[in-house]
Amino acid sequence: MRLRTLLTAASAAALLLASPAFAQTKTIKAVMHSDLKVLDPIWTTANIVRNHGYMVWDTLFAMDEKLRPQPQMVDTWTLSDDKLTYTFTLRDGLKWHDGKPVTAEDCVASLKRWGARDSTGVKMLSFVSSFEPVNDRTFRIVLKEPYGLLIDSLAKPGGSTPLMMPKRIADTDPAKQISEFVGSGPFIFKADEWKPGEKTVYVKNPDYKPRAEPASGLAGGKVAKVDRVEWLAIPDHQTAVNALLAGEIDYIEAPPHDLKSLLQADKNVRLEVYNKIGAQYVFRWNTVVPPFDNEKVRRAAEYAFDQKAFLQGVIGDEKYYQTCDAMFVCGTPLESNAGMDGLVRGNFAKSRELLKEAGYDGTPIVMLHTTDIAVLTNAGPIAKDLLEKGGFKVQMVPLDFQAIVARRLRKTPPQDGGWNGFMTAWLSVDMMNPLTNSMLTASCDKANFGWPCDAEVERLRDAFARAPDLESRKKIAADLQARAITYGTHVPLGQYTLPTATRSDRLSGLVTSPVPVFWNIEKKGT
Repeated sequence: MRLRTLLTAASAAALLLASPAFAQTKTIKAVMHSDLKVLDPIWTTANIVRNHGYMVWDTLFAMDEKLRPQPQMVDTWTLSDDKLTYTFTLRDGLKWHDGKPVTAEDCVASLKRWGARDSTGVKMLSFVSSFEPVNDRTFRIVLKEPYGLLIDSLAKPGGSTPLMMPKRIADTDPAKQISEFVGSGPFIFKADEWKPGEKTVYVKNPDYKPRAEPASGLAGGKVAKVDRVEWLAIPDHQTAVNALLAGEIDYIEAPPHDLKSLLQADKNVRLEVYNKIGAQYVFRWNTVVPPFDNEKVRRAAEYAFDQKAFLQGVIGDEKYYQTCDAMFVCGTPLESNAGMDGLVRGNFAKSRELLKEAGYDGTPIVMLHTTDIAVLTNAGPIAKDLLEKGGFKVQMVPLDFQAIVARRLRKTPPQDGGWNGFMTAWLSVDMMNPLTNSMLTASCDKANFGWPCDAEVERLRDAFARAPDLESRKKIAADLQARAITYGTHVPLGQYTLPTATRSDRLSGLVTSPVPVFWNIEKKGT
């Protein structure tokens, strides 16, 4: 009798420990490329904020692994015969993290706020006549004239993404940041555990209803297979790599190339590129203050830069970079070398000649230099060296990336807290066409930081938006690239990919995607 009692008690204890309340919490501990300090994904184009956005919020459409737009929050959609009215019906059962249902009015408000800030959204909304909620799950977008890139715009994957928010949050003035972070995505942001400089925490959303299709890129079923994701702020790259090797963390989004050999030597570490299309380096200048307010000075810099030398110095391993004269990315339908003849080849003599013609007086240009993101820490010094060989004097100002994000919004001269230029990098998916490529916007005060101002660039962007087919878009894109290079909106400096490092003995199921995502990942152990 006593034995039977003991066995019964033991069985009950085993069942209790196996129940959800006593199940071990599965947590992914990750080190991202940058610390998260801004939480509004519409407010900035910073990649870390976009990554945060995909954790918490969801999109109407999303790009799959082959960069094709697919419905995400949308269940069904139609286009009228005159190509002026899109009608969208949301999937049934979508809920915000506070338990309230997602409505058509929420989506309309979200699109309006996104469209007030993002260059792709601004262009799309210029074609929109009205938004019309039909019922709780259905709304219409009525156009002034046909716009064949509307679905692509809604599926825009990078930069400032059109993420859906509750109406009360989306109604926030676009000039102000949101203060509530309620999404409908697969993870919930734990605001009470967020400590900038230490960690950011997300937990599984138990009410999330994934699509039935398998995960593909940013589309398909977003199934959260872990209970908790922690982004740990470890700014020292060697310390982060040591933590991965010791099994103290599970994931490093972007380990520096010079530490790859340490990771490759450990059989329990996997190095793999998940963003197959990679990213593009860019030098961006401020066109509203000297000396880059002068087109000849901008042209001089285009001659001074040397893509091959730059990429070799920053990345080093040819497996992970390629020179590319295409402003809209090599390996894409809009690839072109229009306007790039002789540029970014290190023609220092030509650069010095143009600077002399422009009357450059040798005043140092103030170049902001990112110190806390691995792919940018070497970019500044190498850019400085190339520009100086071309006749520029350069004063490099080291700052963490979030400080640069704030300072690059200033139009004032450098002596008053402004800037002249800086090195940055964009996901290739952001740069693939003239509407998503925010470096190309040349609408003066309405343009992105740097504020290029050129009517012909804007005319060609409008023509691209109205083009009826791919062949006509290719022609316009080539003309646009040539004009943008002549004016000098920015300098494209080649493409690169970054391998992500994970504990292969713990993590599996990572999704091939231009954005690092944490759905579909399974973890062994806690």
